[in-house]
Amino acid sequence: MNDRATMVPRPRLMDRYREWLPVTDATPRLSLGEGGTPLVRTERLGARYGLRNLHVKVEGMNPTGSFKDRGMVVAVAKAIEGGARSIICASTGNTSASAAAYGAAAGLEVVVLLPKGAIAAGKLLQALVAGARVVAVDGNFDAALSVVRALAERDDHPISLVNSVNPHRLAGQKTAAFEICDDLGRAPDILAIPVGNAGNISAYGAGFTDYAMAGIVERRPRMLGFQAAGAAPLVLGRPVDRPETIATAIRIGNPASWTLATAARDESGGRIEAVTDDEILAAYRDVASEEGIFCEPSSAASLAGVAKLARAGELDPDATIVAVLTGNGLKDPHTAEAAVGDRILEAASSVDGVRAALGW
Repeated sequence: MNDRATMVPRPRLMDRYREWLPVTDATPRLSLGEGGTPLVRTERLGARYGLRNLHVKVEGMNPTGSFKDRGMVVAVAKAIEGGARSIICASTGNTSASAAAYGAAAGLEVVVLLPKGAIAAGKLLQALVAGARVVAVDGNFDAALSVVRALAERDDHPISLVNSVNPHRLAGQKTAAFEICDDLGRAPDILAIPVGNAGNISAYGAGFTDYAMAGIVERRPRMLGFQAAGAAPLVLGRPVDRPETIATAIRIGNPASWTLATAARDESGGRIEAVTDDEILAAYRDVASEEGIFCEPSSAASLAGVAKLARAGELDPDATIVAVLTGNGLKDPHTAEAAVGDRILEAASSVDGVRAALGW
C-alpha cells in the first residue's frame, strides 16, 4: 500500500518550470491544471507508417482541450501582474476557449474577435459558456488579429493582448518541449507539429534550445512543420488571401510568427511542408482507429506530414519521432460526424438479434 504521507503533489506548470519562465514573486499562481500531458508511443500506428519509434504528445488533455493553455496561463498571470482588467484575442477557436477559461478564473473581462461563420461550434461554445464577450468580424483571422492588436495599443482601456504575439504565451508553450525531453530522457530526433499562426513551432524550438544550452539534452531535434495545402503561406513564401482547409485551427493566411517559425526551421535543419485535407483526415482516422486517440483535424496535420515523408522514404525508420497533437477531437464534432457516417447498427433487443446484426 502506498504511504500517502510520502506522495508528492503534482506541481503547477509555472512552479515546475519556474526557472525557465518569466515569473516573479509578484506573478499570481494561476492554474487550471495545465501541462503534464501524455507522451504516447504509438506502436500500431508507427508500424502502419513504417516507423519503430513514433510518439504523440497529446495536448488535447489540457484543461480546455488544447495546447493553448500552456501559454495562456503565463500570459494571463502576467496580465494580472501588470494591472490589466481585461484581456483580448483574435481566434480561430482554441485561443478563445483558453482565454475565456483563464480570464474567468482570474476574474477578468475577456473579449474575443472571431472570423464570422468560420469557427467550429465546439470551440465557440467554450468561450461563450465561460462568459467571454464574443464579436464576429466580417473578415478572416488575419483581419481579426489586426483589429485586436490596434485595440490593445490604445491607452484608454487597461487591456492585455493574449495572442501568440505575446511573448509570455510563447514562453509558456515551450514547456511542452521540456516535458517531452523529461519523459524520453533525451530530445527526440524529430519533432513534427502543425503550423498555423506559427508561434508553437518556435516555442518548441526555444524549449529544446533552452535544455540543450543547459546541458540537459545533448542536441535539439529537427523541426518539421506542416501546414494545410489550402493555407500554406510559409510553404508558398507569400501570404494567402483566402485560406481554405477543413483544419480550422490552422486556417491562417499570414502567420503572425512567420519569422520566428522559419528561424526555428532553419536553425534545426528542418522543413515546413504542406499536406492536403485528404491526408489530414486520413491521419485523423488512423490515430483514432489504431491508437484510440481522438484529436481535432488540425492536430492530425503533424501525423499526416510524418506519414507522407515516411512513405516517401525520407525518414529514418529507427528515428525517435514525436508528433504533436495540439487539440482534442471534441473541438470539432461536425468533422467527426462526417468522417464516420452512419455506422450505428440496429437490432431486435435479443441475443439473437444482436448476433445477427453483428454477423456472428
